[in-house]
Amino acid sequence: MKDIMKKWNVALKDRRFLISLLIGLIYLGISLYINFIAGTYATEQVSNSVTDIVLSNTRVYDVDLYFIYGPLVLFTFVAGLLLHNPKKLPFTLKSISLFTVIRSVFISLTHLGPFPTEAISTSSNWFSKFTFGGDLFFSGHTGLAFLMALIFWQNKTLRYIFLAYSAFIAVVVLLGHYHYSIDVLAAFFITYSIYHISVLFLKEDQAAFLPSLS
Repeated sequence: MKDIMKKWNVALKDRRFLISLLIGLIYLGISLYINFIAGTYATEQVSNSVTDIVLSNTRVYDVDLYFIYGPLVLFTFVAGLLLHNPKKLPFTLKSISLFTVIRSVFISLTHLGPFPTEAISTSSNWFSKFTFGGDLFFSGHTGLAFLMALIFWQNKTLRYIFLAYSAFIAVVVLLGHYHYSIDVLAAFFITYSIYHISVLFLKEDQAAFLPSLS
């Protein structure tokens, strides 16, 4: 705890860090609003479902628990990592914001309906506020976990934890028929591009981030 407090005391005295952190928080807020608008629009414009080589050949499984609370575990874990080292915050927040905005563009373009046998969540939960029903392409569950793997790539332990979680949640959304297989597969390729866009445009934030990895 003392080590964490010391890191935060140093960070809070750094004007550049504070400005970058504030900008990151603003970006995140704007990106979530854009995501809400895009998700609402995509759901209102939703059309028919299509066949899928994976979903059409597998029965639907009740994976509601993993689908809902898996992201909560991920968010809590990432929050703990960022709390432990504040220098990671600006780059991570801005990368997540970019991810959210780009995904919002994608879900606004094509409006496929959910697969007919999609598992129905019976839980009244916090996560329902962030999903809409028509926001399918690409899988945010899978992509965000993979983005964390890329961001923390220098740390082998964290890299494998996030990669394992990304693969796990990809299987979950497919077994629950929450996403088409193309949503899941494309998430890895698009997220990889998003990460490199972040690296290109956020060089100063990444420069502050990398030395703090351990």
